[in-house]
Amino acid sequence: MTNWRKAMEVFNTHVGGVASAHNDARTQLEAFKNQRQSVSHLLQAQGREMEVAYRTRLTVTLDVTRFLLKQGLPFRGHDESLNSSNKGNFLELIEWYTQRNDEVAKTMNENAPGNNQMKSPTVQKDLTQACAAEVTNVILNDIKDNIFSLMVDECRDISVKEQMGVVLRYVNKYGCVIERFLAIVHVSDTSAISLKKAIDELFAKHKLSLSRLRGQGYDGASNMRGEYNGLKALILKENSYARYVHCFAHQLQLVVVAVAKSNRIVSDFFQYVTMIVNITVLENVYDDGTNDDNSGIATSLIDKMESYEFVFVMHLMKSLLGITNELSLALQQKDQNIVLAVSLIKTMKVRLQKLREEGWENFLDVVNKFYSNHMIPVPNMEENMRTRGRSRRNGQMITNFHHYRVEIFYQVLDMMVQEMSNRFSESSTEVLTCIACLDPKDSFSQFDIGKLLHLAELYPEDFSLTDRAILEDQLETYIQNVRGEFSMIEDLGSLAKKMVETGKNTIFPLVYRLIELALVLPVATASVERVFSAMKIIKTDLRNRMGDEWMNDSLVVYIEKDIFATIENEQILQHFQQMSTRRIQLSPLVCMSRSDADGSSIKK
Repeated sequence: MTNWRKAMEVFNTHVGGVASAHNDARTQLEAFKNQRQSVSHLLQAQGREMEVAYRTRLTVTLDVTRFLLKQGLPFRGHDESLNSSNKGNFLELIEWYTQRNDEVAKTMNENAPGNNQMKSPTVQKDLTQACAAEVTNVILNDIKDNIFSLMVDECRDISVKEQMGVVLRYVNKYGCVIERFLAIVHVSDTSAISLKKAIDELFAKHKLSLSRLRGQGYDGASNMRGEYNGLKALILKENSYARYVHCFAHQLQLVVVAVAKSNRIVSDFFQYVTMIVNITVLENVYDDGTNDDNSGIATSLIDKMESYEFVFVMHLMKSLLGITNELSLALQQKDQNIVLAVSLIKTMKVRLQKLREEGWENFLDVVNKFYSNHMIPVPNMEENMRTRGRSRRNGQMITNFHHYRVEIFYQVLDMMVQEMSNRFSESSTEVLTCIACLDPKDSFSQFDIGKLLHLAELYPEDFSLTDRAILEDQLETYIQNVRGEFSMIEDLGSLAKKMVETGKNTIFPLVYRLIELALVLPVATASVERVFSAMKIIKTDLRNRMGDEWMNDSLVVYIEKDIFATIENEQILQHFQQMSTRRIQLSPLVCMSRSDADGSSIKK
């Protein structure tokens, strides 16, 4: 204890009074520590201010990028120098934005570091790529591991580069049939091998499995549908369940073309129509008479237009093209399904047959009324007419009635029905015959358990032996359960959505799996054709040097703008930050996308 008291006395002596050396050293140390704290605080505050300014700058750049992408407008200007009167859409919009927002103005141009303006072409392309990547992620998350179909077509862009458009068709978690643009890929040539290689690389990039493919839809080109070396055949070698469907809309077009070429009178009609369209202001040319050549052509065409045969064929083709136009528009709907498409084709055949058997009198009356209204004499149908060709040389004569009714009306309609049967042979295939049994029309009148069990046998990848053993009982219960409740449903697409709404897709999962297989089969490649229409808007004569990646990213956002509208800025900004090392880092904000992370915004 004595030693401790002595130690405390020594310690107190060392500390001394308030003005002692020890207390002075302690005071200076605390002051130094406070100074370090103030410097640290100052640096942190300055860092936060820089980040806020950077975020503001980057958000403005993204807002402008979003606007230009959505409208499909070019970014760059011909002259982007400081003295230019038009620096291009991107820089001009940035300037417009800055002039109208004081907070933005504080962070832009001279108020921003020279090496961090966030307006360079590289930043523009990186932001566009981030936008496209986020849109694609929503689509891929929506598909997940579900089955899907592939639709492909190729077209040359304005710079004569071969581009392959790829669209995926699938059924989302709401039971809606969805067709989404995945990518446009530059290919060295349009051979089946080159297209297949490009598809494999695209699938690998997006982690899509070819084994989940259940359908492929192309036009009728040999490189696509070739039996041995076409793209269809190459894919079937790896996945025999990827059923090929020749684009129904393309086949319908071929029907009309075949009829127009096969009948001489109809073929002549379309040639005259082309000439009439090309020579505008016919009556002015005819009345003027200053140009003998044009006047003679105009006179001949006006005479032809006023002939009974021309008007007769015009009304006939108007009727036929009116019927085919209804079918064409229906086939091009994104949510169209193959069961309904086959049903529409059958309906069209019935309409054509009815027109042939019962429509002659009414049709002739319409044509004659048209002539009477324009005060043009109608020929006597019982009189003989002058004929061309062998019959005329042999002295054979036919009546006007026979010519118009048999050689034009009947012949064209018969040819139309025959071409429809030849072109749409898919409707009689084994798979579609079975699929038709799922049709809910007329209270499931076509429902056939035997055929549906056979359909499951055709897809062993989707229905194991155990599944097929359970399926029969499930089909029996399903039809008893839904026949009354879903009696008002008329098509397979509506049935799928209703099953999801009522939870019956989980009660009858194997039946719903059959419905999904039917719905993913492609009907028409109209969605791919729309991609090429959009490509002509994005890549124009003035933008013919646009790179492939830049064009693809722009198209993804432009075409799938409904998905793009659901993606928050913060998602895109964070994606942009992670693409490469940035001078300033962004602290992640709590960001809830307008769509769920799993892509639930994609609901029709």
